[in-house]
Amino acid sequence: MSGKTVTRAELAESVYQEVGLSRNESADLVEAVLAEMSNALVQGETVKLSSFGSFSVRQKGQRIGRNPKTGEEVPILPRKVLVFRPSHVLKDRINNGG
Repeated sequence: MSGKTVTRAELAESVYQEVGLSRNESADLVEAVLAEMSNALVQGETVKLSSFGSFSVRQKGQRIGRNPKTGEEVPILPRKVLVFRPSHVLKDRINNGG
């Protein structure tokens, strides 16, 4: 793994180069898409991106965990977690190198 992270600025730059919008418009577009995705997830909706995957929020119940240092049992409170499920197209691209 290269350890490289794609940033919002890099996404906006890609939109600028591929679509031809101005840099400011490209940055605004990226921000608008991410905000729309976030808002949908907050409302409990699933965000599905064709040929990429889907994001959803899942409720996890309370359970008993264990402090690995002391071995003491500790309750883990109920919470919501974000889940990403990649599409088969994305999995195939990753496994076949491109």
